[in-house]
Amino acid sequence: MTAAATAAAVRAGIAGFGEHPFVVDTAGNSMIVAAAPYIGIDIRGAARLAELAAPAAVEAVTSSSARSIGHLPVSLFVGLPPVRPGRENDVPATVVARLREELASLCHVEKIGVIDSGHAAGTMAIERAWQAVRSGASEFALAGGVDSYLEPETLEWLERNDQVHSAGPENNAHGFIPGEAAGFVLLTTTAAARRYQLSAALELMSVAVARETNLIKTDTVCTGEGMLAMFRALAGEPPAVKVDHLYCDMNGEPYRADEFGFASIRAADLFREPDAFTAPADCWGDVGAASGPLLLMLAEAATSKRYAAGPVLAAFTSSESGERCGFLAHHRTEARAR
Repeated sequence: MTAAATAAAVRAGIAGFGEHPFVVDTAGNSMIVAAAPYIGIDIRGAARLAELAAPAAVEAVTSSSARSIGHLPVSLFVGLPPVRPGRENDVPATVVARLREELASLCHVEKIGVIDSGHAAGTMAIERAWQAVRSGASEFALAGGVDSYLEPETLEWLERNDQVHSAGPENNAHGFIPGEAAGFVLLTTTAAARRYQLSAALELMSVAVARETNLIKTDTVCTGEGMLAMFRALAGEPPAVKVDHLYCDMNGEPYRADEFGFASIRAADLFREPDAFTAPADCWGDVGAASGPLLLMLAEAATSKRYAAGPVLAAFTSSESGERCGFLAHHRTEARAR
């Protein structure tokens, strides 16, 4: 349930996959999912997303010795799943209301932004928070994402689109394990972190958004143009730094693997080792809009626990609607000196 436990589980390669209690596929087999074990399966819809989001947001605000910011305004940016079968219209209002309630005693939530574009939404929330902090519009910004594929209508929709990983007679080795998760990160400037004596090991160098026009579930061929544009926007051309390790939301689908293959070959000068990447969907399943903040959490954990491959870490996320968003981060000087 916590960031530290999640990072440790991914590092150890532990997967918590299991059978859905009552949803079966067209072959009559139980759907294999990655469910949050601390939330009852009877909690459904927008209420489930709110139940996932609340503890993650609270942990982000309290885990950096941030109790001293209780009287300060904090901007909130939330990434959500897109409109799809099984996603109710009241999701944005329900999730935001629950976050306001849970955070009321910890900080003063001022501005709110919602991005409901799926996989890249959480990273896009980080991008908006990063811009708000850099511009001085907000001293603190809380950015995150929450998603769940466990609604029966959503699982049936995924299966109709041949996206669910399965075995047996209906074998689909190239699908993904539907998951659910929430992740939040608290952003501020280096100066504010020092002023309020907040602990931080990672500093965002850049966050970039681009768009792919050759989308999954279409007859077009994706050669990674959108992802390449995102990589170039992150690091420049030629790149000012080399990435030591990459975190991504690849989930086993050929489209995503091919896209990254094309883009990484053309941006090879950005990576110290092109195959040095972590795709944690093999541990926590596909977590959709929660991906970006959780990838940033993994990068921060690797830095603070001193097992990161090097000082420069990056991540990317890809929405089915075309948004490509990623970040570039490095160890803070103070963290390296400790």
